Amino acid sequence: MTTPSTEPIRVHGRLDTPLSRWLWLVKWLLALPHYVVLALLWITFVVLTLVAFVAILVTARYPRVLFDFNVGVLRWAWRVHYYTYGALGTDRYPPFTLADVPDYPARLEVDYPERLSRGLVLVKWLLAFPHYLVVGFFVGGGAWFGWQTTVRGWSGVGLVGVLVFFAAVALLFTGRYPTSIFDFVLGMDRWALRVGAYVGLLTDRYPPFRLHQGGDEQGTSVPERQPDGPGGWTPGRVVSVVVGALLAFAGIGLLIGGAVALWVDRNERDADGYLTASATLATNTDAVRTEPMRFAGGVADQVGDGLGDVRVSVTPLEPERSVFLGIASAEDAARYLSGTGHAVVRDVTGDRVRTETVYSGGPPPPPESVDIWVESATGSGTQSVETTVSTGDWVLVVVDQDEVPGVSVRAEVGATVPALPKVAATALGAGAVVLVISVVPIGLAVRRASQGRKAEPRSD
Repeated sequence: MTTPSTEPIRVHGRLDTPLSRWLWLVKWLLALPHYVVLALLWITFVVLTLVAFVAILVTARYPRVLFDFNVGVLRWAWRVHYYTYGALGTDRYPPFTLADVPDYPARLEVDYPERLSRGLVLVKWLLAFPHYLVVGFFVGGGAWFGWQTTVRGWSGVGLVGVLVFFAAVALLFTGRYPTSIFDFVLGMDRWALRVGAYVGLLTDRYPPFRLHQGGDEQGTSVPERQPDGPGGWTPGRVVSVVVGALLAFAGIGLLIGGAVALWVDRNERDADGYLTASATLATNTDAVRTEPMRFAGGVADQVGDGLGDVRVSVTPLEPERSVFLGIASAEDAARYLSGTGHAVVRDVTGDRVRTETVYSGGPPPPPESVDIWVESATGSGTQSVETTVSTGDWVLVVVDQDEVPGVSVRAEVGATVPALPKVAATALGAGAVVLVISVVPIGLAVRRASQGRKAEPRSD
């Protein structure tokens, strides 16, 4: 007789013997179907957890049918993790089911909580922060596939990945999995799963800061009992709730995008109605240009209508310096800068602009001496040009007007973006519609799963 575990999350793993010496080399390929399914299931997990979050706040209960589904996702993921590079503990292919499979070497049990704290549900993500540091060290920056801590396998250089690799090498050469490594790996996996279940709102029991090593919970053995049913979750109902979750996910994304666009439109415009971005540009050459911006006829019309008026400004970092700013066709700009020392803007990251010197030489001719500029401005202080998007290949050129080489300016690009309010309204409207539609497949699946669970015989 075994002592019942006091932990609401129990993680079991039985090391199968013998294990193939080479199968671990291709398990990543064999498990690809599971990865595809789990990608969809984890999106559903997140959506249903948000629903459960609201339910717990209102009723202090985690809806049982949603609880069964999310525990099933954790259980499914744990089996795949155990089969692949989170443990390599078995060569038996994981079953495609949310239900518990008693004879499978990897099992996960989570006790259903009759009541949950309304207040605690708001801060679990924050309270678990110390565990994030530990789990991140175990699995490599917390880089498991899924929400918080999931179970696709190690994708960072975590301790689990390193030890499983050593075990795989031992398997290859000796045909044996070192028991000490297996026990340690299972302890780390168990820790991570408990943290994932806690942050996933499945329990109020704070994860212990203890490394329970070995395949079975400390002081317990794998329970001998009949398999749990899927809690009413038939394949058809699972597909239905996944479709609904994907729609909900898309709807939430549209709502967030629309809200952000509306906020930017109302709060981020300057006094002239422009939305702007700025960066610092510095080179040791006498001139700098952008890479060609190419707009075909139809594209130019669409982009132009959306962006509206475009304004480019440059301000010398040294106030006494004088600069020239102009817009020209790519062909004219290349001819003007040919044989002169200039740089090309290659990348903009945050506040910095990365440039590459493409030719080392003297300064170009005075820009006022050539008639190639569509728009231009010159002098000390801030220089600005305004234009609209039109068909062609266009280049921005900045030329230092002093004799000392070097272009150092604060560059700012802005546009009126008259289409932004319409984009925001469309995104908000579409997001609301998609979110409402998503309720139908989720609601039907949950209702039928709940009815199926009540009709399903249970064995203790």
